[in-house]
Amino acid sequence: MVENLERISRLVAGSEIEGVVLQKLKENVDHRGSFTEVYNHRWNLDLDAVQWSYVKSDANVFRGLHFHKRHDEYFCIVSGHCQLGLKDMRPSSPTYLNWQLYELHGDDLAALVFPRGLLHGWYFFTPSVHLQAVSESYVDYGKDDNWGVYWKDPALGIPWGFTHPVISNRAGDFPDLDSFIEAIGDF
Repeated sequence: MVENLERISRLVAGSEIEGVVLQKLKENVDHRGSFTEVYNHRWNLDLDAVQWSYVKSDANVFRGLHFHKRHDEYFCIVSGHCQLGLKDMRPSSPTYLNWQLYELHGDDLAALVFPRGLLHGWYFFTPSVHLQAVSESYVDYGKDDNWGVYWKDPALGIPWGFTHPVISNRAGDFPDLDSFIEAIGDF
């Protein structure tokens, strides 16, 4: 994996995944400060957001790998530095089982929008804040669509750039990839 020293939000490893969009955001700066649109319906991002969340993470935290059959997501880091990993788990997708790694920086604002059916997780190199939107609220999807895979399973093929992150107890109990595939069935 190429180290991203330029503090540019970009894809750093992996191959195409259908439906994933990295939308660069334009920061308008003047003597008062700055203004940045973080979402605009005219961008034609495939997202009908019904819930927005503001999330703080400490350094060395990994959130994921999560998976949802029913909702799309939007992720935008506004301060800090993170690595975001995706893996396509949609059997009907032409990019099935492809994976991607992005590095996102609060100094180079960008939104990553991705469809349902992708494993996703993010690692924070520094204390960070991000905005997250979903097309189905957390209250609505509950346990029936809140799946996960253990991030360190070698079968994922994702070359994470870290080894001992802080994870939730739940994420530590996530199954391996093969058990997950068997459990979710077709969707």
